[in-house]
Amino acid sequence: MILPIYAYGFPVLKKVATPIDQSYEGLEVLIENMWETMYNAKGIGIAAPQIGKSIRIFVADTTQLEDEEKDLKGLKEVFINPEMISEEGTEASYEEGCLSIPDIRGDVSRPPRITIKYLDQNFKEHTSSFDGINARVIQHEYDHLEGKLFTEQLQPLRKRLIKRKLESIKKGKVSTEYRMRFFSK
Repeated sequence: MILPIYAYGFPVLKKVATPIDQSYEGLEVLIENMWETMYNAKGIGIAAPQIGKSIRIFVADTTQLEDEEKDLKGLKEVFINPEMISEEGTEASYEEGCLSIPDIRGDVSRPPRITIKYLDQNFKEHTSSFDGINARVIQHEYDHLEGKLFTEQLQPLRKRLIKRKLESIKKGKVSTEYRMRFFSK
């Protein structure tokens, strides 16, 4: 089922998410819904807070980028209760966007290599290293679980330039090709 994506302004997007275990009710369906919601919105990653659930899970699929980036070996994975072990290398800037913050993009600096420990959808533990775009997507989605948005990492001038747009998103004054839910007090 395609779920609405929670827009900028929802408190769930600013909260540190809670770990889950195998007894989490409806987890298999939730994961299916996250994939379907992400693909419907033409995304390459989505975290549970973006669908209103403050739990530590995200999905990522960079295999969609393999045609554009010839050297990329994409990943398609479910990350449950991830823990960032290390981030290494000289930070590089790259333009990012977010399904919860439509029509806003900006350059974010991140280290090019990471090592992360996580559980897959079968609750099998992995400790894996990623680099390039795979590392960036994982870092972006991991930030959602930590209550952080990419806009917080933008340069001060860029932050000022997008302030009005963020307020418009918060009020629901944005058009997308996918379902969204907007916060109203």
